Amino acid sequence: MKHFVGRLHLITWTTTDDPPVGGGALERLVPPCRNGDRKAQKRLFDALAPKMMALCLRYIGDRPTAEDVLQDGFVTLFSRLDSYSGAGSFEGWARRIFVNTALMHLRKTDALKLSDDIEQARTLFTEEATPVQKMGYRELMNLIGKLPPDARTVFNLYAIEGYSHKEIAEALGLNEATSRSKLQRARIRLQEMIKEQENK
Repeated sequence: MKHFVGRLHLITWTTTDDPPVGGGALERLVPPCRNGDRKAQKRLFDALAPKMMALCLRYIGDRPTAEDVLQDGFVTLFSRLDSYSGAGSFEGWARRIFVNTALMHLRKTDALKLSDDIEQARTLFTEEATPVQKMGYRELMNLIGKLPPDARTVFNLYAIEGYSHKEIAEALGLNEATSRSKLQRARIRLQEMIKEQENK
């Protein structure tokens, strides 16, 4: 990556009147970003930062740490632009980078203590519809942020990012039964929090 400063807070971009980036415009920004075009880098950052900040907050839970993870994610994204092949959505490719950056942070801080017993996992499964399915997006995001880090991580990966339990198990270094257990525990805790809100 040419001319890219390693930490985003060191980059001094000037404000521009460029229109917002949308549609396939993200993909068109990749070549100039690879060549160190700082204006293109800023436009890419401005286009992705709000969505990726929301993603980081869902995994990390507190804003200052989520901002650090966001910054690390952008450092990784800009340094790996050469590996984007152009096949598929650039935003989808970028999301994977930010999810992986958040997971790396959680692993480093030992926030993921995933050690449920398989028998416990079997007792938690239910096919009943849950109140979670009836909630609005913002309400649900607020409640997800209150889950313990391990349950929040599995819930995000499965329910929001669309990972399978096999993929979650591989990403987090656990077995599929534990992933299923954590997901179910997250759902149960969300139901409890919803009931607590209803009873207020």
